[in-house]
Amino acid sequence: MTELDREEWRERERLHEDRADALTAAHRERAQRGEKHPVWDFLFTYYSHKPSQLRRWHPGAGIELRDAVDTPRAAWRGYRAGRREGSLTPDADGFAREKPGLARLIEIMLRRTASRPGQFDCFGLHEWAMVYRQRVHRHPQPLRLGQAGTDRLVEAHELRCTHFDAFRFFTPDAVPRNRRMLDRDSQQEREQPGCLHAGMDVYKWAVKLGPLAPGALLLDAFELARDIRRLDMEAAPYDLRGFGFDPVRIETPEGKAEYVRRQRAFADRADRLRHALLDAWAPTSTPVA
Repeated sequence: MTELDREEWRERERLHEDRADALTAAHRERAQRGEKHPVWDFLFTYYSHKPSQLRRWHPGAGIELRDAVDTPRAAWRGYRAGRREGSLTPDADGFAREKPGLARLIEIMLRRTASRPGQFDCFGLHEWAMVYRQRVHRHPQPLRLGQAGTDRLVEAHELRCTHFDAFRFFTPDAVPRNRRMLDRDSQQEREQPGCLHAGMDVYKWAVKLGPLAPGALLLDAFELARDIRRLDMEAAPYDLRGFGFDPVRIETPEGKAEYVRRQRAFADRADRLRHALLDAWAPTSTPVA
């Protein structure tokens, strides 16, 4: 157990809040104006973690905060009294006891995904499969190649999606075109580090760990999800140039090469964060094969 005196942990808390505020400033300003954004809102709607929650600093498992019981933190979920009088610490044992299924799932998804080789031949076609032969789309932005051009591009490639939470949004005509049929039960066996959405989901797992995930790692994971989201939409079929997103033209060899180059860099960042979360959390469950 590492102890932080009040002055030190309050300074870490302040720096975290400043960093989180900078990361969410544009989103909060848009929200005040009632303005939607087709790219960035995803980070706060799909993951359902509000800016106010993101700015809440936690020390991570195994850290004891001295002189903390007289702060609002004493009423937060996921904490317990520390060894020293007046201190608080994230309750790792309580998390494992109250949510054993979730704890094991997080460990499985972090460890197994990091242990597998990455696949870098999907070219972001999951987004194209979500509008394949579909006249009404989930997003209102126009298709960059039009419907016919979009359909031809899908038909010219084998769909190789490995992420169920993308696959479940495929249009009915796109589903049988995927190399493998995916379902929730097999997600633990299919997730692989080359997948952009698996990289974004590192943020999801950090969120679910709550106080057990150090604040710096949570914000690192959010930044990774943000950066991946940009590529995901730049390579998507939508024309988002009006929002400042130049397309990665995966219909060309040059576009494919750019996509894979950036995809590999994100996979490396995501794996470093997976290992960092596991090292910080240090679950006591039986090691996952």
